[in-house]
Amino acid sequence: MLTGILGYLLYMYATYCFVAVYNKFFLLYVLLMSLSFFGFILNMYQLVMLRKEIFFYKTSNKYIGFSSIILGLTILFMWLGKLVPPLIRGTVPSNLEHYTTFPIQALDMGIIVPVAIISGIAVIKEHVLGYLLIPVVTIKGVAMFFAIDAMLLSMFINNVPVSTSELIIFPCLTLLLCFNLYLIMTKLHDYKELL
Repeated sequence: MLTGILGYLLYMYATYCFVAVYNKFFLLYVLLMSLSFFGFILNMYQLVMLRKEIFFYKTSNKYIGFSSIILGLTILFMWLGKLVPPLIRGTVPSNLEHYTTFPIQALDMGIIVPVAIISGIAVIKEHVLGYLLIPVVTIKGVAMFFAIDAMLLSMFINNVPVSTSELIIFPCLTLLLCFNLYLIMTKLHDYKELL
């Protein structure tokens, strides 16, 4: 679980470093991003070293794998739906606001989507990479979707325009990921337990 949370923190503090307006917390954001990065790398290294001792016992590989792939594709098409029409029209996207680019979309489409799809395919094929990545991706997803749900709820309460579809879809995705996390964590076993 720690690796997934560190992945979430790395994503968030990288976002703060590159997206947030400069403020008195900038150096703290850089420090937290760096600590999250190295903590994530060290934890992934430990998982790789334990790869022969950790596995899923009688897990729903196909369900978990396909849901990871579908979630990755959902994120991809959500962002493409907002980015491609202005490109086709030759206009600047309206949601660019004061930014010069889309860092969140770049992180999601360039890292999160491929990792979700690759881990989904790997877990379906019962490849060790899938067993290493799927818990990390799922925990990162749970943390991220809880944060998105809280943001949407705050926007709704404060009368900030938010679409009804977002108010329905994101909590449903959160529940799906929580269910997947439950399945993963109940099926994750230490090889030594079976001896």
